[in-house]
Amino acid sequence: MAQQRASVFIKKSAYSKAIAFSIALHIVLLFGLFAGDFSSIPEPKPTPSAQTLEPIKAVIIDKAKFEQAIKRIQQQKTAQLDAEKKRLKAVEKRVTDAKKRRAREEARIKKLERQRKKKEQEKIKADKAAKSSKVKAAKAEKIRLQKEQEKQVAEKAAAVARSKRLKEEAAAKKVAELRLEKIAERKRQEVAAKEQAIQDDMLAKQMAAEMASRNQARQQQVMTEIARYSALITQSINRHMRKDRSTMADKSCKLTIILAPSGFVTDVKVGQGDKTVCAAAKNAIYKAGTLPVSKDPEVFKEMRRLAVTVVPEF
Repeated sequence: MAQQRASVFIKKSAYSKAIAFSIALHIVLLFGLFAGDFSSIPEPKPTPSAQTLEPIKAVIIDKAKFEQAIKRIQQQKTAQLDAEKKRLKAVEKRVTDAKKRRAREEARIKKLERQRKKKEQEKIKADKAAKSSKVKAAKAEKIRLQKEQEKQVAEKAAAVARSKRLKEEAAAKKVAELRLEKIAERKRQEVAAKEQAIQDDMLAKQMAAEMASRNQARQQQVMTEIARYSALITQSINRHMRKDRSTMADKSCKLTIILAPSGFVTDVKVGQGDKTVCAAAKNAIYKAGTLPVSKDPEVFKEMRRLAVTVVPEF
């Protein structure tokens, strides 16, 4: 029974050490993450071309959220350890109950042993009486044989009871060990699954942030391309304009040009500006017929309806 209690204590201590080691490992990993140098600011990169995009960049993990996730894991492990202590206490109770049953069984065996000894004393008395008389000797022999048979029956019953008790204790110990192993394995799997879920969530947030950064870079690239083609179109209008310095100097006109994917002008809408400059610019656009446009569908989509300000260049 002492060996059983020692075994339970050793398992309980080993499990506690395993939980403590796991928590310490998480703390070391957390310290390693925040001890790293995340304070440097990346140098600005030039705007990528239409065919090249920026590579995916690492995004700094939210420290507070990461600490909260680690804290939740530690709290869950503490709760698991408390639950395991309760289960071990229940196992110890079952062992104590088995000890009590064993004590009762030993008491019964001792009682049988006292009965056996008592019968042996009776047998000795019968042997003494047999010496004085053959009849008494025969009768005493009969009694002795009977007592011997009863002794054998009692010893056999005691051996059977002892064997049954040992088998029951071994079976109970094996069941308790298997149950503890299954519980520990299930808890390990649950902790691993929760840690994996936290990592997956962080990765998803990193990917979302990177995609937002890429989209912003792409939008900036599109706007840059639109500005470039706006300048080219303005230059083309100036080349085809009929200009008069005396009437057009220091004057301008705002136009909205509707373009086809080929650069063909489908419509021109005159906005605010000098009427003479506006008329000359509109004629110049129709004279040019086709204006420079981007071959990038995303850029053209933004410049299909293009607003430009024409300032005559002399």
